[in-house]
Amino acid sequence: MGANLLLSNGFRAVFLFSSITFCLIFELALAGITRHYHFEIKYQNVTRLCHTKSMVTVNGKFPGPRIVAREGDRLLIKVDNHVQNNISIHWHGIRQLRSGWADGPAYVTQCPIQSGQTYVYNYTIVGQRGTLFWHGHISWLRSTVYGPLIILPKHGDQYPFAKPYKQVPIIFGEWWNADPEAVISQALQTGGGPNVSDAYTINGLPGPLYNCSARDTFKLKVKPGKTYLLRLINAALNDELFFSIANHTLTVVEADAVYVKPFETDIILITPGQTTNVLLKTKSHYPNVTYFMTARPYVTGQGTFDNSTVAGVLEYEVPSNSLHSAASVKRLPLFKPVLPALNDTSFATNFTKKLRSLASAKFPANVPQKVDKRFFFTVGLGTNPCQQNQTCQGPNGTMFSASVNNISFVLPTTALLQAHYFGQSNGVYSPDFPISPLIPFNYTGTPPNNTMVSNGTKLMVLSFNTSVELVVQDTSILGAESHPLHLHGFNFFVVGQSFGNFNPNKDPANFNLVDPVERNTVGVPSGGWVAIRFLADNPGVWFMHCHLEVHTSWGLKMAWLVLDGKLPNQKLLPPPADLPKC
Repeated sequence: MGANLLLSNGFRAVFLFSSITFCLIFELALAGITRHYHFEIKYQNVTRLCHTKSMVTVNGKFPGPRIVAREGDRLLIKVDNHVQNNISIHWHGIRQLRSGWADGPAYVTQCPIQSGQTYVYNYTIVGQRGTLFWHGHISWLRSTVYGPLIILPKHGDQYPFAKPYKQVPIIFGEWWNADPEAVISQALQTGGGPNVSDAYTINGLPGPLYNCSARDTFKLKVKPGKTYLLRLINAALNDELFFSIANHTLTVVEADAVYVKPFETDIILITPGQTTNVLLKTKSHYPNVTYFMTARPYVTGQGTFDNSTVAGVLEYEVPSNSLHSAASVKRLPLFKPVLPALNDTSFATNFTKKLRSLASAKFPANVPQKVDKRFFFTVGLGTNPCQQNQTCQGPNGTMFSASVNNISFVLPTTALLQAHYFGQSNGVYSPDFPISPLIPFNYTGTPPNNTMVSNGTKLMVLSFNTSVELVVQDTSILGAESHPLHLHGFNFFVVGQSFGNFNPNKDPANFNLVDPVERNTVGVPSGGWVAIRFLADNPGVWFMHCHLEVHTSWGLKMAWLVLDGKLPNQKLLPPPADLPKC
């Protein structure tokens, strides 16, 4: 009996030790691991469209390297700047909970990394999984400095759809024969609109519809009867895009790294800054055909744009028992998709309405039901006066500008987050951004005669855990157009949208507070409005701006200052020692 008792106690001890060890291992697995990446910002000669130029890249790649992590992982990304330009990197869509120093927009959360300097971005991925991307966030450097950021589910977690056979990032961008930095610099000096890109790209390749580009074509080789997860990313500077694969249906399963109720479509609409995951089910047998996948712009404004089409090729692998040779595959018929008209707002609206949160028990849609603060922001174009003794190319001899609530945001020379944290905001910013337009008008009707904007650096201040409802209204000043609005530091729920002027007495009755799509970037409809809700549970300074780079350059941007909460885990962490200096 004593031996049995000893054995029993020993067994209990071993069992207890094993259980504790297992729990620790399990907790460590849930906590994630630390992943290290090294980004070297360097010049690289790249050739497209028979044009070779030296451009700013990460590790000499265009697009840049892929970052892969799991939910819960910590990322340490060392960035060495070897070029003459200042640089900063934004991890688009990462919430950066209490780690605003790693968010990246120059002069907002950090001073840029100067030539010859280094900065280590340090952040943990909390409660997110899916497709995002990273890009340069100063001037127009994101035209060449960008790449995929793929967050896999935690070990043991499953997708809410059938596991795909293979996953393929497809990132849309642009090719410029000129230097995009020179393009925007000239536009800001002359006051006119910037020149447009020379081609769109898929994974850095323009494809066969452009001159001297047949060899630079992205090819997706697939097997019959398989399901592929395509991770679509729009990294283009200035254009929303339609995308389709000939004779294939796509199932949308995720938007901006949040699962959505699956729906089938032949065509995708994706704005700059947005990501969309789709399932591609290949045909059950070898089809004896190849297929184009194409993308071209959705255009709502009156300015110039790149009216061209990028194409890749979907190619089925030849079965081992097939009589087809590699040479005969090249002679197969090529099917082309039919994309909507350039200005097909009807399709754009119907596509957007289909996006709904999954709203399941495991992936709930935590829409704020109670609103603490309501805001009404107008967005659109405007003008600034031309400097004395200068001829400007904007409307009626003025300079193009853009604004939120008629304030064209001026970036300071000291980072806003740094000024706030150290209590040195005086002369850097003022905390009095207006909650609505100072002078109401018929926003989508006949525009006012005075198109001039005011200029300043004003922040909207929120207490920690404030629930916010924001209505963003497009205006017809210098022409209505869609604006893909991106909010840093938060996801938000798109609870309503429509055309015309927002009616605060009638429109809220139609808000979707059950399963609205959750995003970080939303297209404000051309000549319409969008309503979003979010919880200000992340202390720091958070940029909000149009993701059409030309509009950001003209001032269509602002920033939210979310104050610290009372608890230790509700406060912004201190800045790292290597935070870049201005």
